[in-house]
Amino acid sequence: MSTPHTAPRLPYGKLAAQQTQALIAFSSAVKESSIGVALVDLIFLRVSQINGCAYCIDSHWQDLVKQGRDARHLNSLAAWQESPFFSPRERAALGWVDALTRSQHELQDAAFAGLQAHFSDQEIAEVTMAIANMNAWNRIGVGMRVPVATA
Repeated sequence: MSTPHTAPRLPYGKLAAQQTQALIAFSSAVKESSIGVALVDLIFLRVSQINGCAYCIDSHWQDLVKQGRDARHLNSLAAWQESPFFSPRERAALGWVDALTRSQHELQDAAFAGLQAHFSDQEIAEVTMAIANMNAWNRIGVGMRVPVATA
């Protein structure tokens, strides 16, 4: 059993400042996309659950609660396929999240077809960028052991 971390392994934001700023700018662009911030944050939370990034799970759960999302709804996200709380549009996005984040190539065609039933081509591209963005942050968060804020 591992213990919670209280500090990142390295000050990556300072050591790779240009790259960190570019990723922050990418995140801002994703948040401004036409799919809406609520869906972006739901995507971010699901990607973070899959990748096991405690910092990001906590952060995006809090963001969604501040937006008025029900805690019961959010707590069922780990079992979204079995839960009644997600719209068909959200389910399509979450299927794409799972297929891409887990690199499940055999599921990608069906997941993509599901997206096409609920999203425009531009929105599909934006959902894909949101997934890519959070996967990048999760790799940093997990690799650098970014701690969850407890206060």
